Amino acid sequence: MARIVAVANQKGGVAKTTTVVNVAAALAERGQRVLVVDLDAQACATFSLGLDPEDLETTGADALLRPHAVSSLDALVVRTDDGVDLLPAAIDLAGADRALAAVPGREYVVRDLLAPLLESYDWILLDCSPSLGIITINALTAADAVVIPLQCETLSHRGVGQLMETISDVQRLTNPRLTVAGVVPTLFDGRTTHAKAVLEDLGPRYNVRVFTQIRRSIRFAEAPAAGRSILATAGTSNGAQDYRTLADELMGAIR
Repeated sequence: MARIVAVANQKGGVAKTTTVVNVAAALAERGQRVLVVDLDAQACATFSLGLDPEDLETTGADALLRPHAVSSLDALVVRTDDGVDLLPAAIDLAGADRALAAVPGREYVVRDLLAPLLESYDWILLDCSPSLGIITINALTAADAVVIPLQCETLSHRGVGQLMETISDVQRLTNPRLTVAGVVPTLFDGRTTHAKAVLEDLGPRYNVRVFTQIRRSIRFAEAPAAGRSILATAGTSNGAQDYRTLADELMGAIR
C-alpha cells in the first residue's frame, strides 16, 4: 500500500513544489513507484514535470470536481521522463473550495479519489496549494504524514503555528492517523548567521524532526524550464544531492 505524504505550507515561495518534484525523482531513482498529485491551481508541479496544463484536455481537477465525467482515474495519470507518474492539475482547481463547499463529506474527496491507486504505488506525494482551504484539508485528511518545507528566514515562521493548529484539527476530526514527519529547511544559505540561527530554532520551536537542509542553488530555477527534476538537469549539484539525502531520510521516517 502506498504511503501518502502531503507537502504543505500555506506560505508561498518555500519550495513546496520543488520538494515534491525532486523527492519524487529521488525515490524513483531508488526503484520506488511514485505518483505525484498536483493539488495546486497554479499547476507548478505539472509544469515542472514537463507538461503544459493548458494542453491537457482532462486533469485531476476533473476527477475532483466532475467525477461523473471521468471514466477512469488511470486514464488521467501521465508517465513523466523522470520515471514518476503524475496526476496533473489545471486552473479549474482555483474554484475547488467553492465547488466542494456544499458537498457532503467534502473533506474526504481526495482520500476517496486516491483509494483505487493505493496498491499501484509505493509513494503518493501531494503538492498542496499555498492556502489552508478545503483542498489542503483534503490532502491532510488523505495523508499518512505531512512534510513542511520552510525557508530559513524569520518571516517564514509566520503562519507555521497556524498550519500546526490545522494539522491538529485534522488529526482530531478527520484523520487520526496523520503524523507530522518533520520540517524541511529550504533555500538554505549556510554562509549566513541568520540562516544557521533559524535552523537551530526549528526543532525546539515546533517539536518536530528537522530533515536535511536543502541548499540554495540557481539550478532549481533552471530545472522547470526543461520540464525535469534537478536530479536530471544537474544530477551532481548540491541541490540534487540534498534531495537524494532527504528521500533516504523520508524512507526511514515514514513506513
